[in-house]
Amino acid sequence: MLDDNLKSQLSAYLNKVTQPFEIVASLNDDAKSQELHRLLTDIVGLTDKITLTTDGDDTRRPSFTLKRSGQETGIVFAGIPMGHEFTSLVLALLQVGGHPPKASQEVIEQIKGLEGELHFETYYSLSCQNCPDVVQALNLMAILNSGVHHVAIDGALFKDEVETREVMSVPSIYLNGEPFDQGRMGLEQILAKVDTGLAEREAAKLSEKPVFDTLMIGGGPAGAAAAIYAARKGIRTGVAAERFGGQVLDTMSIENLISVPHTEGPKLAAALEEHVKEYEVDIMNLQRAVALAPAAEAGGEHEVHFASGASLKARTLVLATGARWREIGVPGEAEYRNKGVAYCPHCDGPLFKGKRVAVIGGGNSGVEAAIDLAGLVAKVTLIEFMDELRADAVLQKKLASLPNVEVIKGARTTEVNGDGKRVNGLTYEERASGEIRKVELEGVFVQIGLVPNTEWLKGSPIELSPHGEIITDERGMTSVPGIFAAGDVTTVPYKQIVIALGEGSRAALGAFDHLIRS
Repeated sequence: MLDDNLKSQLSAYLNKVTQPFEIVASLNDDAKSQELHRLLTDIVGLTDKITLTTDGDDTRRPSFTLKRSGQETGIVFAGIPMGHEFTSLVLALLQVGGHPPKASQEVIEQIKGLEGELHFETYYSLSCQNCPDVVQALNLMAILNSGVHHVAIDGALFKDEVETREVMSVPSIYLNGEPFDQGRMGLEQILAKVDTGLAEREAAKLSEKPVFDTLMIGGGPAGAAAAIYAARKGIRTGVAAERFGGQVLDTMSIENLISVPHTEGPKLAAALEEHVKEYEVDIMNLQRAVALAPAAEAGGEHEVHFASGASLKARTLVLATGARWREIGVPGEAEYRNKGVAYCPHCDGPLFKGKRVAVIGGGNSGVEAAIDLAGLVAKVTLIEFMDELRADAVLQKKLASLPNVEVIKGARTTEVNGDGKRVNGLTYEERASGEIRKVELEGVFVQIGLVPNTEWLKGSPIELSPHGEIITDERGMTSVPGIFAAGDVTTVPYKQIVIALGEGSRAALGAFDHLIRS
C-alpha cells in the first residue's frame, strides 16, 4: 500500500509515538476493505507502539478507530485516508500516541473546558485541500476532550450517505446529527461556533491591545509579506485576518511561484504563517473588518472595527483583504449554493462522479476546472459569455481533446434551475440570436474571476476604482495618508501570488517610511 519512500518517512514520524495504542478496524470482504487492511498493516509494521485488530463492529465499512489503553479516543476514519487526508491520519497517530499538538495552551484549555456530548461527522473528498483543516481540528478536539467524538467520512466511498443527506459540497460537518457548517474551518473557528461566549471574550481582549505601529488587515500573501517587512524594522506589528492564508487556501496547484516549482495552497499558507511567526508579530485570526475610522489628524491613530465586536488602533495600516470568487448573480445561484452550485472543482468534483456538470467561464480557471472535472464526471458543458475562450492556448488544446466536454460560446447564463432541493439544470441565452436554451445537469461550477473585498470601505475616504479596487500610489499608499494597501484588493494588474508578495513588501516599506517622517 505504501511505497518504500513513504514508509521511510512515516517510520521517522512514528518514532515520536510514546504511548502504545490500538487500531481497531471494521472490514468487509470487498476490495476497499482489503486496501485499508494493507494500509493499516503497513503502519503497524513500522512501530511496536501500535497494534491492529480487525474485530471492529462499526456499521460503516471499511473504517477504523483508535483506542488508547482500551478506551475510545473518539476518532474514527470511515474510508481510506490517503490523498490530502494522509496528513490527517499521520497527525492522529502521533497525537493519540502522546506527541504534543501545536495548538497554544490557551486553545487546549478551551477544548478541555467544552461541556456536553459533541458528536461530529465530517464528509470529505481525498482531493479536497480544504478538508484536512477540519478533520485535524475535530480529531484534536476528540483527543483532548472525552465528550467530543469525530468521524471523518470519505464522501466518494459512502455514496448512499451523501445522497441521503444531500451532501453536495465538502467539507460538510454535522454535529449531533444536524448540519453544523460547510467549507474550510480551522480549530479557532470551530471553537468559536461551539463555545458561543468565546468570540465575545476574545473581542474584549483584542480591543484592549496597545496601538500598533503597523497593522495588516488580511493575512494572505500580501498581508504576510507586509508583516515580515514591517516586523524586521523593529516596530509593533500586527495581522488581523478572517483566515490566515486568504484565498491561497483555496488554490490547489501553484506552479508559477518563482524558485518553488510546485506547491499547494494550504502548504504555502502554512509556510507563510510559520515565516511570519519567526518575528514578533501579533496574529489575530477570525477577524473580518467591517468599518474603518481614519485618523482625525495627520499622524493620528486609525481604527478598524471588526464583525466580532473588536476594534484595533494603529498609526499605519496595510489593507490586504484580497478578493473572492465572483458570482454570476442569476436566479438560483444563491438558493442552490452547496446544493449543486460550487466554486471549487478540486474540492467538490468527486461528489459529482458520473454526473453532468457545467463550468461557467472560459478563462484559465474555467478551462482548468473543465479539464479536471472531465476525468470524474459523465459530461462537462463549458459556457463562455464571449465568442472565444480566453484561456491559454495549451489549455484550450487539452480541452478540445476531451470527448466528454462540450463548449458553448457566446452564451449568457440566465438562471440555475433546481427542484427546491438541488440543481437539475441551467438556462442560458444565445447572445447572437437571443434564443433561450436549457441544459439538464446536476452541478454548476462558477469560475468567472474575482471581486475585491472592499464593501467595508464604501463610504470611507479610501478612494476606490469603478470596479471597487483600492487605488494606490507608487509606494502603496491610498488616498488617506498613513493607510496603505496591497495585493488583489488593489488596482495593481495581474492578480498573482508573486505580485502580491512584492506589493505587500512595498506597502510595509512605505508604511515604515511614513512613520519615520510623521
